[in-house]
Amino acid sequence: MTSQKTMTNAAWAQLGLLALIWGGSFLSVRVALDQVGPLWIVSHRAVWAAAVLWPVVLIRRLPLPRTWRLWAVLAVMGALNNAIPFGLLAWGQQHVETGLIAILNAATAIFGVLFAAIFFADERLTARKAVGVALGFSGWCWVIGPSALSGFDPGALGQVAAIGATVSYALAGVWARKMMGGLPPLTASAGMVTGAALIMVPLAWSVEGAPRLDLAPATIAGLAYVSVGSTALAYILYYRVIAVAGSGNVLLVTLMVAPVAILLGVVVLDETLPARAYPGFALLACGLAVLDGRIWRRLRRGTRAVPAPRP
Repeated sequence: MTSQKTMTNAAWAQLGLLALIWGGSFLSVRVALDQVGPLWIVSHRAVWAAAVLWPVVLIRRLPLPRTWRLWAVLAVMGALNNAIPFGLLAWGQQHVETGLIAILNAATAIFGVLFAAIFFADERLTARKAVGVALGFSGWCWVIGPSALSGFDPGALGQVAAIGATVSYALAGVWARKMMGGLPPLTASAGMVTGAALIMVPLAWSVEGAPRLDLAPATIAGLAYVSVGSTALAYILYYRVIAVAGSGNVLLVTLMVAPVAILLGVVVLDETLPARAYPGFALLACGLAVLDGRIWRRLRRGTRAVPAPRP
């Protein structure tokens, strides 16, 4: 059962910080794309995140993966949770506004609930979850708009890529639950970004050529942020948030990331999102709020607290 603790001020502060870090990753990727291809961005992200996380694992003397089977599990996890979604999101950002990509990425939780219901008997799709999933799907359909169905132009394909990333994240959640039980979270994080690096560096080199060394300071800053900040340090903070707030409350981060990315895109990149994006995100946010459940529970408590009218 998903744990959900009472939110303290410290928990809210850490959730907000995590949302700011992840929200900024969309801007940093967009900046880096001016000089670096999407595959090399993912490669940098995985390599430097691994370089930061492994020393933390060793300093804390956490158990290390020592069998080929476990490394294979981590490699699959690295593909599903890092290589594929990071690559699809970075490719999509070449053709779609960062804020729109962030909104579509918020559908990760919707697919996560749906896939959990498909693969796990104890995660059945209750009436509340079904309502949340329906609202979420309605939201991202609204965000994409009917024009995406009329032709496969780069903008439409960029949005499809973002949806593909959310599906990959959701499958990663299923894989982690089935195959990675018992491994410390930071060890698992270090292992899967290592697996992603082993996949992406050869792929990037073969598709996009050797990495560029004549990078502008802004590009280097973007790569550093997305690699060290929004990947390595964000993983460390993520597990701290789970410890203080409970895994149930981490869903709130999904609601908080998109507005940060939208604001940064407007202020820094002078982006203008299509009008349909905002009501679509509102529907998606409503779906996530229903999945979160706390509003639903408060409404039920309020209904029970109101005395029945007497004749």
